[in-house]
Amino acid sequence: MAGFLSLARRLYLSVYNWTVFAGWFQVLYLVLKTFKESGHEHVYNAAEKPLLFAQTAAFLEILHSLIGLVRSPVSATLPQVVSRLFLLWGILWSFPEIQTHILVTSLLLSWSITEIIRYAFFGLKEALGFTPSWLLWLRYSSFLVLYVTGISSEVGLIYFALPFIKASERYCVRMPNKLNFSFDYFSLAIVVMGIYVPGAPHLYTYMLAQRKKALSKSKKE
Repeated sequence: MAGFLSLARRLYLSVYNWTVFAGWFQVLYLVLKTFKESGHEHVYNAAEKPLLFAQTAAFLEILHSLIGLVRSPVSATLPQVVSRLFLLWGILWSFPEIQTHILVTSLLLSWSITEIIRYAFFGLKEALGFTPSWLLWLRYSSFLVLYVTGISSEVGLIYFALPFIKASERYCVRMPNKLNFSFDYFSLAIVVMGIYVPGAPHLYTYMLAQRKKALSKSKKE
């Protein structure tokens, strides 16, 4: 029974990783193609469908951590996935005015390259039980640059979206109402930007520790 469950786990994670890998590969292809042929203003529209699929699918990774399918702690997985979903659905998808910004291109390049490497790494690991040393190095080294460009693009896009959030009052709840409750989406966006201040260094430090651990283990082997 244990052997069957282990096989089922590996099969499921292999299918999941390679499916999402394909989504991110399509995103990268469309971003590069559109940027070259039409400019950064059209990048989001070209890549939107595979982007929404690939990034939203990452929600399952929270469940994977919670039920123990993977070793990644929820404390590291949850903030990264939630922040990206907020940026994707709460900013880019919700406010079309920001979709033509140049930072969208840097964001999608950072995200897609990072995720292509990550899902290829885990896809091979689940399917074959090992990964090439060069892919291991990329998995734990590419973030040194791509994390910085990705986070900078995320914060920048939230900041540039603030005037549109404030003007539209989308997702806001104003009093008086039956629930006697108010909610200001503009304030939430500012709070999210503030969370990046302690959150980004925390995740970066965590990934540095993981890099040191993984590369040291690889050298020993």
